[in-house]
Amino acid sequence: MKVDGHIEFQVTEQTPEHVTSEMPVQPGIRNPYGGVHAGALLWFADVTATVLAMGSSDFTEGMPGFALAITLNANFTGNQKEGTLTAVASFVKKGRSVSVVRTKVFGENDKLIAEVTTTHVPAK
Repeated sequence: MKVDGHIEFQVTEQTPEHVTSEMPVQPGIRNPYGGVHAGALLWFADVTATVLAMGSSDFTEGMPGFALAITLNANFTGNQKEGTLTAVASFVKKGRSVSVVRTKVFGENDKLIAEVTTTHVPAK
């Protein structure tokens, strides 16, 4: 069995206290039931949270200080089969050595799709 997919999203707003991103629902991220695969939702939330924790979306491979996620807790509360998803990440705790970020993923009509909490530390 060969599985092929493509995930893309864009940051639409970034401040020191929150990051908002949008991801189109497209064939490469759907599960066999037509909804968005949990892994795609989790990736979307995690990368949005990482942009917030980093304070930047300029990542390079092996860069020092990358905001490495060390824990991740996800609650999936819904799904959708088309349209656009929006992720909003905000700090629960912003620290120099440990930061905690809560990211909510919304679907059409502000329906809550997922709530993801991540803990980040600077990579060494």
